[in-house]
Amino acid sequence: MTNDSTPPTFRSTGTSDLHVGQLFGLDGKVAVVTGGSRGIGFMIAAGLVTNGVTTFITARKADACDAAAAELDALSDTASCISIPADLADPDGVAAFAATLRSHTDTVDLLVNNAGAAWGAPLGEFPDVGFDKVMNINVKAPFMLTQELLPELERSATADDPARVVMIGSIDGIRVPLGDNYSYSAAKAGVHMLARHLGAHVVDRHITVNSIAPGPFESKMMEYMLESDDSRAAVIDHVPLKRIGTAEDIAGTVIFLASRAGAFTTGATIPVDGGISTTRMG
Repeated sequence: MTNDSTPPTFRSTGTSDLHVGQLFGLDGKVAVVTGGSRGIGFMIAAGLVTNGVTTFITARKADACDAAAAELDALSDTASCISIPADLADPDGVAAFAATLRSHTDTVDLLVNNAGAAWGAPLGEFPDVGFDKVMNINVKAPFMLTQELLPELERSATADDPARVVMIGSIDGIRVPLGDNYSYSAAKAGVHMLARHLGAHVVDRHITVNSIAPGPFESKMMEYMLESDDSRAAVIDHVPLKRIGTAEDIAGTVIFLASRAGAFTTGATIPVDGGISTTRMG
């Protein structure tokens, strides 16, 4: 007689599969990080290169992109960082970037759509350009680049080891921001939904799409809020964990999503914000 209360037997292909090196190891993978010359993009690229991922970074300013790639390349003896400067808000820029990328590799295991822009202006004075620029860079550009690189993402993807697309959104796309960055919050909310929508259409190609919603990090967009001791203290006081995000926080989340540990996660939006959007009351 079968005892229905007997718990199922745990089965694994081997205990080594649960070792941290197997769960989170990324050696030999290939990644693209947009906006990788500074801020969160640089932090993510640093985490990837350090962990054996050949990483292509892109940014509009060639000198800054080249300098960042040289700095990142020195982090590893087994993986390299390659600069491909491009303006991804321009269709010609997307095509040129893809062509250069394809001269180096025919597969992409991870695409991190991080490049973004912000604009703030009082209600009643917000200009058309402030909406067009932010929507084009934050929403249209990552969609068009992902679409362009689908063949490279799909080429070596499997059910157990899918290709990954990670969209960098913002907690300003989850909660109502304090400021007047109307197009930015709308765009980042759009990024979160875009990740889910894209994810639904490429999951059968063994590609996962997730978004990360960062809170305050050291970045160009946050510079004006972190430049003085008083304003920095005010930002930190707003974070339940009472600190600014670090490279370990954002790179660690990307590494999770890019690794075997994150292979069964798709269509998710993960806040990385010290609890601002999830635990702060009032």
